[in-house]
Amino acid sequence: MVEKVFQLTLGNEKIVERVIMDENINYIHMVFNKDEGLPEHYSNSNVYMTVLRGILSIGLNEQEVHEYKQGTVLKIPVNTKMNVGNKHDEVLELIVVKAPAPTK
Repeated sequence: MVEKVFQLTLGNEKIVERVIMDENINYIHMVFNKDEGLPEHYSNSNVYMTVLRGILSIGLNEQEVHEYKQGTVLKIPVNTKMNVGNKHDEVLELIVVKAPAPTK
């Protein structure tokens, strides 16, 4: 078998699932309910964030919080302060790709 197969966890419970973490990329699956999210942090690589379900509420650097709906893809540069969360009743589901993979 040439391909390697990965499986995402399905459901509505909070999860930050590191699906692929190799020398090329980090591929992370996240699910957040209302008022859940990530602690404020700085991106350690270029971040490509895809909203699969719900509405993403995200504050970058000193900008006000912006909201992005299902089907949106964001590109966030390295060393950007990020505040990622769900402020809505609907479940938020994201795929986050870090490329190139962070070295630390």
